Amino acid sequence: MSLNTRSLKSFAVLARTGSFTRAAARLHMSQPALTVQIHGLETALAARLFDRNTREVRLTGIGAAILPAVDRLLRDMELISSHARELAAGSIGVVHVAALPSVSSTVLPRAIARLRETHPGIVVSLVDTVAQKVFAAVRAETADFGIGVFAAIDRDMAFEPLLVDELEAVMAPDHPLAARKRLRLEDLADEPLIMMDSQSSVRALVEDVMARRKRAAAPAYEVTYMSTAVGLARAGLGVTLVPSSALELETVAGLVRRSVEAPGLRRRVGILRIAKRTLSPAAEIFLAVLREAARESGLGRRAPGTARRGRSRATRLL
Repeated sequence: MSLNTRSLKSFAVLARTGSFTRAAARLHMSQPALTVQIHGLETALAARLFDRNTREVRLTGIGAAILPAVDRLLRDMELISSHARELAAGSIGVVHVAALPSVSSTVLPRAIARLRETHPGIVVSLVDTVAQKVFAAVRAETADFGIGVFAAIDRDMAFEPLLVDELEAVMAPDHPLAARKRLRLEDLADEPLIMMDSQSSVRALVEDVMARRKRAAAPAYEVTYMSTAVGLARAGLGVTLVPSSALELETVAGLVRRSVEAPGLRRRVGILRIAKRTLSPAAEIFLAVLREAARESGLGRRAPGTARRGRSRATRLL
């Protein structure tokens, strides 16, 4: 017989009761079954653990020496079992998420706050980054899932729509275009544009739409953060295009927002994951909370019953 939890527990209980009768009762087994467990353990360890006589059962020197280690091992095994049950129930867990900054500053905080109220044992580890790095994190499995805009995905990945937003022009109130109620993309082509850097999904989307209209999208300023772009626009240095899902649009007091007549400036933001990977219960719980938060934001789209899998190798990330 090899070492097992049952034989170790039998050893520990017998060591403390000093009686096969009392130990068997506590373990809810027969005395012969307990004897078999102890004999098997002594055989496996090649050591006598108890001295027995008609009146008592006492630990040998070896038995006394290993009892503390057995106690620690049993406690650890119980902790492992308890921890696994809690993880399986979704009571605890860590969810790793990589997401676009625009989503990380709006929908995600609301979802995380709600999760904290309903499932305080679940922790969300969030990395806000550009779409290319979101994709890479999911591919490398350093993120349980990613939230971003993807033109194409690998066949072994699944994409689930989460929300749709559109880019809006933001400018100072004294900007010449501020007097117009609605703008065309062509109106922006000759204006100083404040654009995100080349790895941004917003930048890629603007360049793609302008290229299809045979327009150049050379930025007057190139920045990393949307807050910087909004600050430059506030200073009258040009026009910036910001996603409607971004937090900055909630803090543009004193600036002018205008829709742009260009259907291609709409983004479908979704959840990306490895298709055949089973998410942890904690991750599934957080996804449910996130979907609800997206719907309540007014930007959310109810996801289909099954996620769409990729059709081709990812060649471009928006």
